[in-house]
Amino acid sequence: MESNEMPDKLIEGVGMPVPAADAVIPAAPLQPDYSTPDCVEALRRVSAFADLPSDQLEWFIDHSEEQEFNAGELVFRKGDPPDWMVIYLEGEMQARWDENNLDDFVYIARAGDPATEISGKLPFSRMKEIEINGRAMVYTRILRFPASLFPELIVRMPVLAERLVWIMMDRVRESIRTDERRDKLMALGKLSAGLAHELNNPASAARRTSDDLVRMLEELRLADLDLCRHELTRDERAAVADFELAAINENAPETRRALELNDREDAITDWLEARSISESWELSPVLAEANVTGEKLELISQKIPPAALRDVLVRVVLQISAARSAREIKTSVTRISELVGAIKEYSYMDQAAVQRIDLHQGLDNTLLILKYKLKKKSVEVVREYDENLPSITAHGSMLNQVWTNLIDNAIDAMPASGGRLRIRTRLEPEDILVEIRDNGKGIAPDDQPHIFEPFYTTKGVNEGTGLGLDAVSRIVRKHRGNIRFQTKPGDTCFEVRLPLG
Repeated sequence: MESNEMPDKLIEGVGMPVPAADAVIPAAPLQPDYSTPDCVEALRRVSAFADLPSDQLEWFIDHSEEQEFNAGELVFRKGDPPDWMVIYLEGEMQARWDENNLDDFVYIARAGDPATEISGKLPFSRMKEIEINGRAMVYTRILRFPASLFPELIVRMPVLAERLVWIMMDRVRESIRTDERRDKLMALGKLSAGLAHELNNPASAARRTSDDLVRMLEELRLADLDLCRHELTRDERAAVADFELAAINENAPETRRALELNDREDAITDWLEARSISESWELSPVLAEANVTGEKLELISQKIPPAALRDVLVRVVLQISAARSAREIKTSVTRISELVGAIKEYSYMDQAAVQRIDLHQGLDNTLLILKYKLKKKSVEVVREYDENLPSITAHGSMLNQVWTNLIDNAIDAMPASGGRLRIRTRLEPEDILVEIRDNGKGIAPDDQPHIFEPFYTTKGVNEGTGLGLDAVSRIVRKHRGNIRFQTKPGDTCFEVRLPLG
């Protein structure tokens, strides 16, 4: 029963993933040899075995291998087949996705803990491979029972077999909950990264522009002092105010064509230089963008003293620039407000779980939340919305989770550039149809039968848990709808139908 060598095949808890390590240190005997009576006593301390007859315990021990491990030694290795059920008699094992990351998820199997003291492969488990490494944290002693003897165990120890099935079911449920939490955290991390980027852009722009505005206001104060020295009449001041207001209210410069702006700027520069206005190269671009022409300059110059012309134009240019900065700050703050509003609507914060919702609004909010990822791949988004689509009664946040998963998967499938995402809605006699179509690589024929299965994923390690489309399917069914897909290279379409009622 006892062995002083590290076995080639050691296992981990059902469905619990763990990290990898390269070196395997053979276990050595650390304690005096244990007799069968001692093993029986130790096995009785395991809750599932506590009240079983001694002859059953002795049979179990006779067909098990006892192993001992120092702290830090591998109890099981990633990639090995799960050929054993493991009973922790003493000590503790820990496993994590990344052994170099102490903050990473940890699975713990500990002697004396009814939830974890039995690990590895259990009867009727479909576990096919150990996914992570597990290490002893302290001196650890285990019994390994071969999976090949499960049929005999079921006959000889039916009470234990029943308990092991319940343990397996509890562990699978916990594994699903853990992976669902992990999947949601991964999705939240992706959304948070994108939102941080989207919020940072307008926030940074507003901060830079506000700094410019503070500087302009100080220059404007000095320009007002210079203009006051000319002691303009009421009519002259009114003419300056009208000229200034007209320039400020002109359309934003981006609406002007570049060639038109250049021609106007050259004409203004010539006009200013002809009248010996200094620093005309600073004044003319702003005046040109405000649609000021030579004719307008000529008109204002006839209404004010020639000596005041430069100071008037300096003040007008500063007023135009300050007004433009204020508009830019307003645009940035509006963008931030829109993002915050979209997040609130996306999550349906402070709203009832079930209510009448606008599917188009949910789709648009999801696209806004994922805008960073769409921009990163330069994805063209085509909306084909049925304007006659009615609102429906639904869990808004849940449906947004559906759109997020489908759109996110579509983006991942697209090429690095030239991607196109087409979102189409249509009113049918009894349903609402939502189509999400991409021009990505398509779904491989071998993967198509499995894509809605839990834990099935074609993504790399730590990129997905395989629960996204499983969650999509469950949410759609919860709404009494259905989902199906059509795929080929360059064209994949997911169709979600939701009842009108």
